[in-house]
Amino acid sequence: MNDLLLGLALGVGLILFINLGLVRFARMSAKQAAAGVALATVGLYVPYSIVRWPGGDVFAIHLAIYLLASLACGMLLNARAGGKSLHWGPAIISGFFVVIAVLGAVFVSVAERGLTPWLGRWLLPETSAKREVTSVFPGVISHNFQKKEALYNEYLQQVERQRERGWQVQKGWLHEPVVNEAVVFRVAVQTREGEPVSGATVAGQFLRPSSSQQDIAFALVESTPGVYEKELKLPLAGNWNLVLRIQKGEDVHEVRALTRVLDR
Repeated sequence: MNDLLLGLALGVGLILFINLGLVRFARMSAKQAAAGVALATVGLYVPYSIVRWPGGDVFAIHLAIYLLASLACGMLLNARAGGKSLHWGPAIISGFFVVIAVLGAVFVSVAERGLTPWLGRWLLPETSAKREVTSVFPGVISHNFQKKEALYNEYLQQVERQRERGWQVQKGWLHEPVVNEAVVFRVAVQTREGEPVSGATVAGQFLRPSSSQQDIAFALVESTPGVYEKELKLPLAGNWNLVLRIQKGEDVHEVRALTRVLDR
């Protein structure tokens, strides 16, 4: 089970258990128990999330579902204690928000991990040439230079210097990359006149859009003048963002690209 859905299920189960315990053994009213559990949830989960920030969407979904679980416990246990059935109005409103929160959790889970294999085969179209259709679409931006004006201006100046320098950079895999299989990644660097750029430091990162914890850093070794390479393997199939940095002396050349890793 996905970590997000597992965390939600365990959290909701714990909230239900505590509410029942407070009503039955502590002799608290259902409303008092629900309010106390909701406040305790906020007091515990918010500091935990600040220390180990999961992302705004994941934080909001967890907090919303946990609070909705406390609200549902309060209404259901209060109606049960009074010997009455829950009124249809609050039931419909609560059910609506529960469905919205659960669907949000499912969408975030699919965006980060993609559909399960059997569901992907059922929903996604078949492809040819052994190409995989991915359902991962996290919508995150690995680099955003407009967050700070100074960084953005520095980036524009670097782009202009690169254009004037005119280095020619060719990059790519020697064979089509497959998940968890080592393949040589090669970069060839030449000057504007076609002379090899030898003695440079070539390093970079393969960035996983869905999770920065999966990012892979690497440094290439010069095999022949101007040619840098190394065997690399990426642990997940799908799209990866490439950030490549080439430095020789004071000259810095940065390249950004997208690569795709096939499943086995």
